[in-house]
Amino acid sequence: MTEATAVVVRRQIIIPAPIERAFTVFTERFGDFKPPEHNLLGAPIAETVFEPKVGGHIYDRATDGTECRWARVLAYEPPDRLVFSWDISPRWQVETNPDNTSEVEVRFTAEAPDLTRVELEHRHLDRHGPGWESVRDGVAHDEGWPLYLDRYAALFTQDS
Repeated sequence: MTEATAVVVRRQIIIPAPIERAFTVFTERFGDFKPPEHNLLGAPIAETVFEPKVGGHIYDRATDGTECRWARVLAYEPPDRLVFSWDISPRWQVETNPDNTSEVEVRFTAEAPDLTRVELEHRHLDRHGPGWESVRDGVAHDEGWPLYLDRYAALFTQDS
């Protein structure tokens, strides 16, 4: 494995929907496919919010009202692309120093009128500093991005 690939995790999936719908479902229903057990709060998650704008956040709101802002929206270009930070440290706690965070880019490409390829790239994982490999291994694991993408794809079969 080269150093370049060691700090990047890539996954892709084909969604049976037009590009605009694939993008909208990803952003507006992020909380519907984010596993509820992926929780940095001390209480169950009531909702996950994806603020659809550059400078927005992705955050979890607990049933007790507390919030955990674990990502910042860095690019928001419907229906083609979005980028958000991964503000979660190797200790699986919120990272407050932006220099120690990685990025997740999601690209949407129309393969046909009702078929969209969704490519996810989680990059700059080494920015997390010592222990960054645990972040890479966690997001690459079946319970990481593959689980998110499988749950995202399932929203389209449930809706039809």
